[in-house]
Amino acid sequence: MEEKIPYKIYLKEDEIPTQWYNVRADMKTKPAPLINPGTGQPLTIEEMNPIFCEELNKQELDNDTRWFDIPEEILDFYKMYRPSPLVRAYFLEKALDTPAKIYYKFEGNNTSGSHKLNSAIAQAYYAKKQGLKGVTTETGAGQWGTALSMACQYFGIDCNVYMVKCSYEQKPFRREVIRTYGAKITPSPSDTTQVGRKILAEHPGTTGSLGCAISEAVEVAVTNPGYRYVLGSVLNQVLLHQTIIGLEAKKAMEKYNIKPDILIGCTGGGSNLGGFATPFIGDMLRGEANYKIIGAEPASCPSFTRGKFAYDFCDTGMICPLAKMYTVGSQFIPSANHAGGLRFHGMSPILSQLYDEGVFEARAYEQTQVFEAAELFARAEGILPAPESSHAIKAAIEEALKCKETGESKTIAFNLSGTGYFDLVAYKQFNDGTMTDHIPTDEEINEALSKLPKM
Repeated sequence: MEEKIPYKIYLKEDEIPTQWYNVRADMKTKPAPLINPGTGQPLTIEEMNPIFCEELNKQELDNDTRWFDIPEEILDFYKMYRPSPLVRAYFLEKALDTPAKIYYKFEGNNTSGSHKLNSAIAQAYYAKKQGLKGVTTETGAGQWGTALSMACQYFGIDCNVYMVKCSYEQKPFRREVIRTYGAKITPSPSDTTQVGRKILAEHPGTTGSLGCAISEAVEVAVTNPGYRYVLGSVLNQVLLHQTIIGLEAKKAMEKYNIKPDILIGCTGGGSNLGGFATPFIGDMLRGEANYKIIGAEPASCPSFTRGKFAYDFCDTGMICPLAKMYTVGSQFIPSANHAGGLRFHGMSPILSQLYDEGVFEARAYEQTQVFEAAELFARAEGILPAPESSHAIKAAIEEALKCKETGESKTIAFNLSGTGYFDLVAYKQFNDGTMTDHIPTDEEINEALSKLPKM
């Protein structure tokens, strides 16, 4: 008889991984380097140091070191909410009447409500270690801004957050949590920066984008001594810190001899899927295992499924370095849908390279489809999921229903990266039947892609 798997699998405190995993060490083709838009040459660490923290720049550029030790101060902080549980979704399986075995790694069990705290505390630590006054950042749905405000308060440094305007207006309680933790928060684009004023002049009434907010945060960082810019996704260093998720999940699975067939994460900039899946992708790259891996993105901002693998600016104001990534164009302004954390025009260079090589697949889902999946999950498992995380839920349900059709008993695992208790405006629209879907036309995407920098 098969051993009964507990509803929640917890590692012990002393089993929390003490190193982050760098998948680039196992990639035959490394991600393309960041490019200085002024010179057209690969960005050097000397050029990066005025923008990002010095130690983070070393992590960003390191393609060869497989394991990075997690500093003791960060491990101590992790122990406040880690290890996070790996949960067997017995009730969801029953609701779907599927032979599939479904697991989710629950990253919403901290005050910020998401996985973003894993990298926020690391970036705040390195800023404090460098002796900086504070950091600036952008936030989409608000999870990253919340996490960073917590981390900066913990280390006693300033935090300035530029929040995408539509999310700022949709989520007043999320911004109040950010303020409660002592951060300054500004809706973006704003009239507080040169680039913000330029974007407002060119796009009157715009609801903003992560690309806009990044431009403003970078400008403030580089024009104020003692400050640096930090980012909650996309960058190599962020995916590195987030591997704590996948490493814990692997350990928990090994405890009960669980062998996943399918691994799923939502994709906006890459921290979610990258943190959860790259430890498993490392197994694949070394020829030790094989998995089906799925990145689930919004149809309103379809970087993987309709974008182009090319060098592009990471921000709308075109002041940041160029990254080679799957992109729908830095000038693309996505519709104001509720998956705010997935509204970035580009994708992690690491994941972009792996996707281009066919290591994993991507799917795009419409907003109403995603909320239908979120509602089913909430009713079955008792957790209200974030709109971003619900893209992964949608993909997991899709795969579980395929198992129902074929009779196969595959093991599916996904990253439930956050809770949706600050997203009740979105749930209200869904429940009222007023939620709409917007899928950009080919003309809209091609217009933005036509403005890619000439390399």
